[in-house]
Amino acid sequence: MGNLATSAVILAVLFGGALLGLRLREALPGHHLADDSKNIVLLGAGLVVTMSALVLGLLVNSAQMAFDTQRAELMQLSGKIVWLDRVLASYGPDAQPARERLKGATRRALETLWSERNARPASTTGDLYAEIQALRPATDAQRMAQATAAGLANDIGQTRWLMYEQRQGRLPRALLVGLVAWLTGVFIAFGLFSPRNPTVVVSLLVSALSVTGAIFLILEMYSPYGGLIQVTNEPLQAALEQLGR
Repeated sequence: MGNLATSAVILAVLFGGALLGLRLREALPGHHLADDSKNIVLLGAGLVVTMSALVLGLLVNSAQMAFDTQRAELMQLSGKIVWLDRVLASYGPDAQPARERLKGATRRALETLWSERNARPASTTGDLYAEIQALRPATDAQRMAQATAAGLANDIGQTRWLMYEQRQGRLPRALLVGLVAWLTGVFIAFGLFSPRNPTVVVSLLVSALSVTGAIFLILEMYSPYGGLIQVTNEPLQAALEQLGR
């Protein structure tokens, strides 16, 4: 289920809880809605609201950190790709096949990172490393360039796999279900002690939309290569344009 569909379900559950509270208000005997009962229920609801706010704040912070990490790793990857190309260019014409392989690997990364397939990184980086290792340097400058290029290729491969593994991270389903259950209880309590009129219904709907919007943003930031909030591909695109020059 996509983030938008998940958020729509959460909105329906929260607002449905509020409407259920409004219906219960009419069905319950009057003494259940007395001031003493109201104070206890709202006190419990306030406690759950505080807990939910803390969890939402932590989730927003965690999702933002995950998003920023992916963006920083993409920028580092792009910089290392360009520098590897320059090092291979300094090696000489014998490194031209490796430069072509690097360009092809960068183009494939652009095609797969922002696709829905979420494909595993190809073996191109490993082939590139092997091709660099197979070079036969004749001078000290070439030997230094080969060692530097091999180190950069190794770093690029590690970063690419790290980005892939981190992309698999998702908001734990049990945590999301628990949070929605807490919030649903809160909305039931709100509806239980609210008069049934259009103003109250609209207010409860807006509140449910606000909470759902926060959860939607959290889900989106955990999916940095798809959806409304994406890591830009400009650094990698700029790196590809620099290759071979």
